[in-house]
Amino acid sequence: MKFSEHWLRTLVDPPLTGRALGDAATMAGVEVEQMEPAGDDLIFTIKPTPNRGDCLSVFGFAREVAAVTACALQPVDVAAAPSKISDRLEITLENSSACPLYCGRIVRGVNARAATPRWLVQRLESGGLRSLGAIVDITNYVMLELGQPLHAFDRARLGASLRVRNARKAEKLKLLNEQEVELDPGWLVIADEQKALALAGIMGGAASAVGGETKDILLESAFFSPDVIAGKSRLLGFSSDAAYRFERGVDYAGTRRALERATALVLEICGGSAGPIAEASASLPERKPVRLRRARAQRLLGIDISAQDIAAILRRLGLGFERRGEEFHVTPPSYRFDIALEEDLIEEIARIYGYDRIPASPPRAAVAMLPAPETRISTSALRAQLIARDYEEIVSYSFVDRQWESDFSGNATPVALANPIAAQLSVMRSSLLGSLVDCLKLNVSRQQERVRLFEFGRCFERAGADFQQQMKLGGIAYGSALAEQWGSPKRPVDFYDVKSDVESLIALESVRFEHAKHPALHPGRFANVVVDGVVAGWLGQLHPELQQKYDLPFAPIAFELNLELISARRPARYSAFSRLPSVRRDIAVEVGAEVSAQAMLEALKKRASGIITELGLFDVYRGKGIDSDKKSVAFRVVLQDTLKTLTDAEVDAAVGLLLQVLQEQFQARLRK
Repeated sequence: MKFSEHWLRTLVDPPLTGRALGDAATMAGVEVEQMEPAGDDLIFTIKPTPNRGDCLSVFGFAREVAAVTACALQPVDVAAAPSKISDRLEITLENSSACPLYCGRIVRGVNARAATPRWLVQRLESGGLRSLGAIVDITNYVMLELGQPLHAFDRARLGASLRVRNARKAEKLKLLNEQEVELDPGWLVIADEQKALALAGIMGGAASAVGGETKDILLESAFFSPDVIAGKSRLLGFSSDAAYRFERGVDYAGTRRALERATALVLEICGGSAGPIAEASASLPERKPVRLRRARAQRLLGIDISAQDIAAILRRLGLGFERRGEEFHVTPPSYRFDIALEEDLIEEIARIYGYDRIPASPPRAAVAMLPAPETRISTSALRAQLIARDYEEIVSYSFVDRQWESDFSGNATPVALANPIAAQLSVMRSSLLGSLVDCLKLNVSRQQERVRLFEFGRCFERAGADFQQQMKLGGIAYGSALAEQWGSPKRPVDFYDVKSDVESLIALESVRFEHAKHPALHPGRFANVVVDGVVAGWLGQLHPELQQKYDLPFAPIAFELNLELISARRPARYSAFSRLPSVRRDIAVEVGAEVSAQAMLEALKKRASGIITELGLFDVYRGKGIDSDKKSVAFRVVLQDTLKTLTDAEVDAAVGLLLQVLQEQFQARLRK
C-alpha cells in the first residue's frame, strides 16, 4: 500500500524526519518497504504482514505510528450526514455467517460528472490509484483513508431490495474489469430479486456500475468474514484492493463510520440528498479477553519489565484491559484480528518496548551426547559413503509432474495436491527417480559427461483410504565408470558398477539381488534389492524408451532403497584369526545360460563346511569354447582352520561337497 508523508502527518506528526519515521515503523514490525521522493513530499510503500490488516489504511498506519512514537493521533472527522429523503432499500442476509453486517444508503440527485477535487486526486495518485470519476474516486479514497472497501451501485439498475446470498450453480456475472465469471455456491454475491450484482468483497458487476448518466446511487459498506474471501481472487486470476483487505480482516466497528465519511464527500463534491442508513446485521466476531501474565512476558522476552510499563504500552496500542495484580485481561479491539493468544500480546509488548532494547544473550542449555546405536547406520554415514564414491547430493521438491509418476513409477493414481503451486507440480512423488533423471538431464544439457547424483527424500503412496510416507535413498550414475585418466581404459558405467555402490551401503550380509520387472527400467538389466528376505529397493538401467524421451545420449543406471530397511546392521563380533596357512581352490563349472549365479552361490554357502572361510564368484564367461546356451561360472573357495593345518583329504572332501551341490541342483559340469 502507498500513501504520502504529507497525508500521514495530518493524522500523526512525530518529531522525526520522514525516513526516520519509516525506519521506526519497520523496526516495530510494520515494514516500510520503500520511501520515494515526490517533489517536497515522500511516498511510503508499506508491506504489513498478512495478520496486520488493520494497517492497510493511512489512518491504521497513523495509529501504529502513534503507538510506536508515543505521539497524539488526530482522528478523522466524520459527522453523520443529514437524511433529507426517506428512500431506503430492504436488505436481507441469507448467509449471515459470511456477511454479518451490511449497510446501504441511497443518495439521489448526484452529479456523476462532477470534477474530483485536486487534493483528492493527488492523494489517490500517491496511493497508486488513478482517478475514475468522482463517485468511484470517493469510495477509493475512503478505502485508503479508513481501510473500509466501499462500493457504489447505480440505483436505477437495482431491484426493490438487496440480498447477500451464495451464488446459484452456473450463475454468471460480468465484473467491472470486463471479465465474465461462472460461479458456484461457494461464492458470495450481492443480488437483487432477479440477478447477482456484485461479487461480495471482491469486485462489483458491470451491469450495476455507476456511469456518467447516473443520477441516484446506493452506497454499500459491509463486513465480510475473512475466511469467505480468502483465496477467492486467486481462483479468478486477479486481485482487488477490496479482497486484499477483506481477507485480512476489516474493522467491523467502522462500517457505518466509513459510510458516513463517503456520504459526506459525495454530498460535498457531487451534491444530492441522502437517505437514512439501512442496516442488516447478525452475530459479529466475538472479542474474548486474552490473559497476559507479567512473569511469562518477562520469561519469554528476557527483560525485566514492570506492570506499569506493560499497562502504558497496552494503552498506547489502544488495547482495553482489566488489571488483576500482575495479570492483564486484554480485550482486542474490533480492528485487530491477530490477537488471540498470550504470545500475541507479548509480541505487542516487545514491538513497542523496542526490539533494539532487548539485550542479546546467547542461550544456555545442558549438553548431553546422544546415543548412537550400533544396530543402525546413520544418514550421515550413508551420505559420506556415497560422496566417497563420487556421488553428489541433490535436494528436490516432493511434489512433481503427474507425467513423471506415470513414466517412472507406472502410477496412474498418484497422491494429488489440493492446491498445487504450479501445474507441473501437481502430485506427490512415489519415487525419487523422476527428480534424479530431471537433474541428470539438466547436467547433461550443460555438457557434463560424467554425473553421479543421490538424494534422501520422502515418498508418498496410497494405503487404502490413507497415505503412507517412506524415507528413501535414490541414486543415479551416468557416463564413464571412472574419471578420465591414463591408468584405466575408458568405458561406460554399467549395472555392476552401481551394484557395487549399493552393496557398500548395506551392512547386512544377507543382501541379494533378484531379477524382476519395473516399468521405467530395462527388462534385462534390473533387479530387486532383497535384505533379510524383504524387498528393500531396486537397481537397474533406465528403459531405452525413457532414455530417448528425456533426451539422454546414454542410459543411466539408477537405484532406490528404503532407508529404514537398509539402515539396520548387526553389531560386529570378534572372532579369533588363524595363524595357520589357508588353501585356495577354484571351481569352474559349465551350466545353462539361464541359471542364476546368485542362486548357485547361495546354495554353496548353505552346504559349505566349517573350514571354508570365504566363498565368492570371480568369473562368468560366455564365448569361444562354450555352447551358445551355456556359460562358465567360476567360484573362489578359501579354506582354513584355526587349530591345525588342513590336509589334502580334508580340502578335497570340502570342495567335493560343493561340486556335488552344483551337479545335483544345477546340472553343472566341471570344466577341465
